[in-house]
Amino acid sequence: MDEMITILKLLADRTRLTILTLLKDGERCVCDLVDILQTTQPNISQHLRKLKDSGLVQESRRGQWAYYSLSVDNKSYVQAVMSEVTLPDNILENMKKKCTSNDCCN
Repeated sequence: MDEMITILKLLADRTRLTILTLLKDGERCVCDLVDILQTTQPNISQHLRKLKDSGLVQESRRGQWAYYSLSVDNKSYVQAVMSEVTLPDNILENMKKKCTSNDCCN
């Protein structure tokens, strides 16, 4: 139960919940998350560290870039929460801009 409480507290943060929702569609590099969420790299990195430490995301490195993917297969209560979450309109708009600009670290 303690692990569940800790993880649900992590999900109570808007930025972390948004990051997890973005990762539902597949892995993303930090630069993508910075652009989409329109925040700083240190801010995103702090949130990702907490999510990684809790086991909700996995990190893989390719060259100089770190990529993150969702890792909630063994946490049905997180999957249930994630199935109910939709991205805010401003985040969806930022994603559209990102996709059309071809400005990515990939």
